[in-house]
Amino acid sequence: MGWEIYHQMNNGKQKVFIKLQTKINDQDQNETTTSNHYGTLLRRGKREVLLFNETADDGRNITNFITLQDNKVSIKRSGSVSMHQQFVVGKRTETMYEHIHGTIHLETYTKRLIYEPAENSAGGTLNIDYTVLLNGQIERQHKLVLTYQEEDYS
Repeated sequence: MGWEIYHQMNNGKQKVFIKLQTKINDQDQNETTTSNHYGTLLRRGKREVLLFNETADDGRNITNFITLQDNKVSIKRSGSVSMHQQFVVGKRTETMYEHIHGTIHLETYTKRLIYEPAENSAGGTLNIDYTVLLNGQIERQHKLVLTYQEEDYS
């Protein structure tokens, strides 16, 4: 029985290559950022969790924990920046974005969220269109595109 539990636990965890692209339209100024990461994919029932680390501009570590499920996504970051942003279709959510230069209040409105989970060896995708209101004053249009693919980098 111990082996079966061990096998089931490890069967839901795999190494992945993650590509994350964000597009921001701020008063007709467009900015696109793309980053690539190696991380871990955990499967828990009908949701998937992506874990990966990145290095901030100041050289300190940021841990990313992204929970993916139908109609809802949660992005939790900790380390040199801290936030817990939630995306729920048709809803407004709020979070505080904390970094070494201070804190920013973010109000997020999710317009569209398309999540296609990874199946077998095929990769998964996430597309989110949303607006962010910064400190109640500046509203920006955002688009997030995330893809992940099973990767063997042992």
